[in-house]
Amino acid sequence: MILRPLTGQGEPYLRTAHGIMICYWDGIVHYGLYLAMIAAIGQRKSYRNLGLFWLGSLMMSIIVFLLGNLIGKYSSELSPSFLLNLPYILIPGWAGLRLFQQPRVLPSLSPDKVAEEQRKRLYQRPQDVGLVLVLLLTAAFTFFRGMVVLDCPADSCFNYIYQHEPYLRDPVAYPKVQMLIYMFYVLPFFFFCIYGLVLPGCSWLPDWSLVFAGAVAQAQFSHLGSSLHSRTPFPYQTPEDVWWSFLLTNVLYALGPQLLALRCLRCPAFFLPTTPASLGKKRQ
Repeated sequence: MILRPLTGQGEPYLRTAHGIMICYWDGIVHYGLYLAMIAAIGQRKSYRNLGLFWLGSLMMSIIVFLLGNLIGKYSSELSPSFLLNLPYILIPGWAGLRLFQQPRVLPSLSPDKVAEEQRKRLYQRPQDVGLVLVLLLTAAFTFFRGMVVLDCPADSCFNYIYQHEPYLRDPVAYPKVQMLIYMFYVLPFFFFCIYGLVLPGCSWLPDWSLVFAGAVAQAQFSHLGSSLHSRTPFPYQTPEDVWWSFLLTNVLYALGPQLLALRCLRCPAFFLPTTPASLGKKRQ
């Protein structure tokens, strides 16, 4: 009863499929991350990696939500309660600065071990070759869906938006905003990741891979759930005959950044700053 005035008059967009899905994500994943970070703080352990994943997830959630509300179906129904969402931008920004200022927890690797790992060419690292291929395919799909929501006249784009992902046409505008964020921000990051997997010493990649892993995980959860949710008008729901292909492509899309972040965390030697030992061996 308490929430009825809020969703009915103050913030009706919370009744949409997208609004429901982000509430699920907040109540399960974000809440779990908060508890894990509190436990780490209580045990005097580093919560930096958890915090970076949370940062990307929360920022993606609130940016898509706010922009969709401003330009979508409910833009004419915004009320002063909409301003309650603004702290969700300011607080993660402050928290992000604090997280990046915290010292990293680096493994105890000898300079020779780091140099040995960084001397390996890409073809000598099969896992990284696979990641590069996954990122290239993900980047191509990102560009394609970006062109779809930009009303590309190609037949493939027309068929895709009507036969595979009609949710991209939903006037709530959340899916369109999501695909444009993917295209203009996540797509360039994929190419930066490929660069970081080819050349050693890109020490920025482990941190930012966690941020983008959280962002893509949240975005894909909301997009998948909203596309199949009963609150989405029937003409914009994913057709039953393409459910499996739709689920497979979107789950694999979400999986790529998670695998990249896992690779950076488990074997970080390649991404550590180039050591004097490795420089000397390169000169020889």
